Amino acid sequence: MQETPLDGTGRVSQSAPMDPLQAVHLGPRKKRPRQMGTSVATTSHDIRFRDLVLFILEKRMGTTRRAFLMDLARRKGFRVESELSDSVTHIVAENNSGSDVLEWLHLQNIKASSQLELLDVSWLIECMRAGKPVEMTGRHQLVVRRNSSPSHAPGSQSTQAPPPTAPKISQYACQRKTTLNNCNRVFTDAFDILAENYEFRENEGCYVAFMRAAAVLKSLPFPIITMKDTEGIPCLGDKVKCIIEGIIEDGESSEVKAVLNDERYKCFKLFTSVFGVGLKTAEKWFRMGFRTLSKIKSDKSLRFTRMQKAGFLYYEDLVSCVSRAEAEAISVLVKEAVTAFLPDALVTITGGFRRGKMTGHDVDFLITSPGATEEEEQQLLHKVTDLWGQQGLLLYCDLIESTFEKFKLPSRKVDALDHFQKCFLILKLYHQRVDGGVKSSQQEGKGWKAIRVDLVMCPYDRRAFALLGWTGSRQFERDLRRYATHERKMMLDNHALYDKTKRVFLEADSEEEIFAHLGLDYIEPQERNA
Repeated sequence: MQETPLDGTGRVSQSAPMDPLQAVHLGPRKKRPRQMGTSVATTSHDIRFRDLVLFILEKRMGTTRRAFLMDLARRKGFRVESELSDSVTHIVAENNSGSDVLEWLHLQNIKASSQLELLDVSWLIECMRAGKPVEMTGRHQLVVRRNSSPSHAPGSQSTQAPPPTAPKISQYACQRKTTLNNCNRVFTDAFDILAENYEFRENEGCYVAFMRAAAVLKSLPFPIITMKDTEGIPCLGDKVKCIIEGIIEDGESSEVKAVLNDERYKCFKLFTSVFGVGLKTAEKWFRMGFRTLSKIKSDKSLRFTRMQKAGFLYYEDLVSCVSRAEAEAISVLVKEAVTAFLPDALVTITGGFRRGKMTGHDVDFLITSPGATEEEEQQLLHKVTDLWGQQGLLLYCDLIESTFEKFKLPSRKVDALDHFQKCFLILKLYHQRVDGGVKSSQQEGKGWKAIRVDLVMCPYDRRAFALLGWTGSRQFERDLRRYATHERKMMLDNHALYDKTKRVFLEADSEEEIFAHLGLDYIEPQERNA
């Protein structure tokens, strides 16, 4: 997944454009002594809401968090004073009552104006989410105890309305809509790095925990700004919350920073970037003392698989992102070849590009034909790859024959591969086939780029299950199968859906029908980016 990266210090890359509500501040802020008096807001940001002048109280909030919220509010167009002055119209506080704020004002020898509003920080957070001031209600206004002078805070309330009940967030990604608009990338990028490290160390439990946490935060329509925002959100265990709290407080995660500087992690990341290299091979090379790909390639004692040889040969192309324009050009190439042999064939792009992503590392296609015989289905991929070989477009091909059995029960494993016939390919894509003829290869003067392509051929009556499975995302599919097992007593994979209670296979001609069988609301592909 190519999301906004963390740089080598564990912080979000400063070069990546990011909405201020999509990140917490990117580093610890130096503490400054508090001063009282008359001042104007020190900000270079345009002020959009001039009728409101805010002062954020540091008491029980802390210098770092106050500075963070001040910066966020200014970026959203609010005028925020660094020091309390007569022009302030709203005091925003956290973990303080109205009486606490009045006491603080009294200690500063400041009398509250009759027009001054005392508000909980939740009001400011809602304003920043909305991008404009929101209505002040009883739940926002700070409570003044009965023994406090009411003249000090006419904008306060003696009672406080209970907060509204937030909608429950499901633990299953298949019950959440997750678009590419990730409001919590600063956290999910960190989780992805930690999950990847646990995957490299084959710690399945911790890997799954961080992947689930990342998936649920990606689905939220609001950014996590305080630890209070995490209340009621599932899949956030103690270790995950510790990472979140660290990023909120310090702007970075010390755990992520340690992982990014870990030699083993860096080597595994590098080695597995080679097409055909898995964890076992990466572990072997690391134990042998290798730290660079150049040393590995030049070592005469090593024996590489055919896939690994192709991975090294086309490495620079394969590690670069595939653009949507390139994916669409490959789609035309695939459809031309497939329909030359099966005119009624249906070719559907799957994976991240079907979910709306603009880039990826490969391009996946599902192929099926309503009128093809079993023999025609079995021969299609052979004919297509032979054609590309004759045209000089086939750089690598690994064709795996089908082992699909129609009435075999779905796999119990959430990550099980399917048994359809499939091809793992590297194709030559000439620049002139890409929309606009823009040069896409990093190698100057080559005229083409090597692209990873996967083709899956499935029987027509299995197309809905195969399409659902190959669309992803990985976490969405894991949770969909987990939901089927634990909530519906069913078994789901890329081949079929089986009702264990009724002991019958449930047929489906579309993804919508599969969701209906499971009792789920249908989720569009572009909302499955868990």
